[in-house]
Amino acid sequence: MSADEIRVVVCGDEGVGKSSLITALVKEKFVPNLQHVVPPMTIPRDFSSSEYAPKSTILIDTSPSDIVTLQKEIRQADVIWLVYSDHYTYERISLYWIMMFRALGVNLPVVLCNNKIDLVPMAEGEITVVDELMPLLKEFKEIESCIRCSAKENYNVNQAFYLCQRAVTHPVAPLFDYKENCLKPLAVHALKRVFYLCDKDQDGFLSDQEFMDLQQRCFHKSLDIVELEMLKKAIADASGTTKEENGITQTGFLTLNEIYADTGRHETIWGILRTFNYTDSLSIDDKVLHPRFDVPAHASVELSPVGYKFLVDLFLLFDKDNDGGLSDVELAQLFYPTSGIPKMWDESNFPRTSVCNEQGYVTLQGWLAQWSMTTFLDYKTTLAYLGYLGFNSGAKNGSTTAALKITKPRKFRKRNGKTFRTPVNDRTVFNCFVLGAPASGKTSLLEAFLGRPYSEMYSPTIQPRIVVNSVEIKGGKQCYLILEELGELEPAILENQKRLEQCDVICYTYDSADPESFQYLLNLREQYPLLDDLPVVYVALKADLDRQQQRSDIQPEPYTRSLFLPSPLHISSSWSSSLNELFVHLVEAASFPKNATPGLEPEPQTETITPFMIAGGAVGFMAVASIWFLRGTVLNTK
Repeated sequence: MSADEIRVVVCGDEGVGKSSLITALVKEKFVPNLQHVVPPMTIPRDFSSSEYAPKSTILIDTSPSDIVTLQKEIRQADVIWLVYSDHYTYERISLYWIMMFRALGVNLPVVLCNNKIDLVPMAEGEITVVDELMPLLKEFKEIESCIRCSAKENYNVNQAFYLCQRAVTHPVAPLFDYKENCLKPLAVHALKRVFYLCDKDQDGFLSDQEFMDLQQRCFHKSLDIVELEMLKKAIADASGTTKEENGITQTGFLTLNEIYADTGRHETIWGILRTFNYTDSLSIDDKVLHPRFDVPAHASVELSPVGYKFLVDLFLLFDKDNDGGLSDVELAQLFYPTSGIPKMWDESNFPRTSVCNEQGYVTLQGWLAQWSMTTFLDYKTTLAYLGYLGFNSGAKNGSTTAALKITKPRKFRKRNGKTFRTPVNDRTVFNCFVLGAPASGKTSLLEAFLGRPYSEMYSPTIQPRIVVNSVEIKGGKQCYLILEELGELEPAILENQKRLEQCDVICYTYDSADPESFQYLLNLREQYPLLDDLPVVYVALKADLDRQQQRSDIQPEPYTRSLFLPSPLHISSSWSSSLNELFVHLVEAASFPKNATPGLEPEPQTETITPFMIAGGAVGFMAVASIWFLRGTVLNTK
């Protein structure tokens, strides 16, 4: 990620040739008799042949005798160009300069430059590289790279300047540990994710085509088969193994990148990592995981068709045994490039929140329902995981927001002082709070919603419980319904205006076989008046048992009539038809809130004159007029 401007501060002892190096770079020739410290010089991008160059690079000359100015410039630097020229100034690298940088508390890359090599015989120069530069490179993590230069002969000056730029735009420090001679853990983790995303068929190998696709995506140029075979041979030689015929394994891919780092080609590694949106700290760019996505008030967020397609393809890819469900192992493999299963899934006891097969593995239906619920309740989690999992819409910006869509904001109307919600036509995901007295059958209702058998064992719900499934309504439209049982958090949630706004419909349940059950709902409405603004459906559960007269101020049927609502639906977990009717009814109440808002009087049925009635009246009038006309004619004739 190239910076717009890089500040290179040139440091070193007096007489090592700092000013000569700067001048030789700008003038492209050696200039004798320079002033003690040359003024700052700005190098434009056009000066550099590097495609990674920033818009401009500022070179700052310094003097070790002006310690105040020197330290000020170091604190403002992006990279330090540290120069030495003989054995004394070489010793000062470790004894003085590196210690001073550390004392200042700066964490900057250092490019170490051995200047004036024109004064050293070539044979001795080769020894210098091995005996002097490499030990420093391995001992001090600050030193990014080393190079031998001559300002007088203009030898390697441009290359040293390029190393300074590269130390900022493509730092090696986050990638490679020279002491251990291996890639650092964060780099390994990032490259493993890249391998995962490029292994399209998840067979554990990058096939020739997959590797060529990676090459084209990262560097916008193709790789011929000869070059590819040479890379495979280099990997085999470095790892001491035979060349893989099926392609490049994950271990081989990491070995290849170690070769790049060890041979000074870490810009190649960065080319790969930045294509997959990694920052200099080897974290995924926050703009990918958390892109801007403005949602208007009273609107909801759902998956778009391309979002659903991506998730379907992901499920099919990782259902290795084709049993129609994702096992724990398959889920672990699927979520490998992420931070793990989403926190909200873990807290809600996934996969018990959705449809599973007989083995307890989430099915495709359950998988899509789970993501529909996640997107509705917390679309930011969905966006982050789409980024982790490599969603790419193919659009120019490649934003994960293409996988989502925003529904039209709900509107509110008033009739006779009563507020109600207007219908919604573009929504397919709805949220329902299931409220009722303890032991009224709420948990069994949630289990039945997922197609699970009824259990006689009663266990009070303490933590909130949530489930989701698809519901087919009239006309064949498929929607997703989220049912929430609030547990001991019920008071806090029902007092939370934001949470109530997120609720589309309330399912008031009572045990029709328990005479004390219905009064709980009356008390609930009285205690939380905000509930009256939401559409509701009253449900009498356990309808297969003997119905009991409720010991309440008013019986359920007269009560619902007084609220201008339909009578309670009588439901039993053992009556599948009644269950389906309930879930459809809940979705319809959420879609057309006016018909289910308590206390909202129906609109008066006003008589209207239709065109058919007007036409009929006209015909009748003409018939009567004709009769009178004929009668008059007959009388006159007589």
